[in-house]
Amino acid sequence: MAAAAMSKRRHKGGDEAAVRRRILQAAFTLFRKSGYATTSMLEIATRARVSKRELYALVGNKQQMLIACISERANRLQVPADLPEPMRLAAHLSHYALYALMIGMPLLGWGMLSAGAYPVVVFGSVYLPAILPQSDALHTWLWAAHFYLAFAFFALVLMHLAAALFHALVRHDGVFDAMAFGGHKPSEGPGMAGIQAGPSD
Repeated sequence: MAAAAMSKRRHKGGDEAAVRRRILQAAFTLFRKSGYATTSMLEIATRARVSKRELYALVGNKQQMLIACISERANRLQVPADLPEPMRLAAHLSHYALYALMIGMPLLGWGMLSAGAYPVVVFGSVYLPAILPQSDALHTWLWAAHFYLAFAFFALVLMHLAAALFHALVRHDGVFDAMAFGGHKPSEGPGMAGIQAGPSD
């Protein structure tokens, strides 16, 4: 009886882990497609084919889900053990900067439009409420910040592309496969000793 109960608990735990991965995959896809601010928990639950109760139980609220998505993606793209420390640090910082800009720029644009008293249209006749008071000076400042951060975001994307090609053509350490194919890690090869494979989608 004890062995059967233990086996049942292990099976349930495995099922929950698979459902949690599916929820995070759905959330990440919707955040990337529609933006964090406009994605609802109901949309995530529908895409992941779970109830909202199950979604909250396994992951938490939307903020906790965003943090979990970022953490999972970062873990999937662990750098090789033999990568020089400056390159390792640059890889981690660039990932956090990329996700911060993906979240921050839409919010900055929302604030910029609010300060300029422009309507923020989601789709059709659906509008977002203003999050900042009308101010010409604030609108100008936010516009400039949004403009320069857009160039920074573009530069980060180019850096990621360059890094992917460096790993694929120079180091041949398997990082490119993880970057290009949704985080699935290849079999352990040169330069990957001691790195544990991340969870599959």
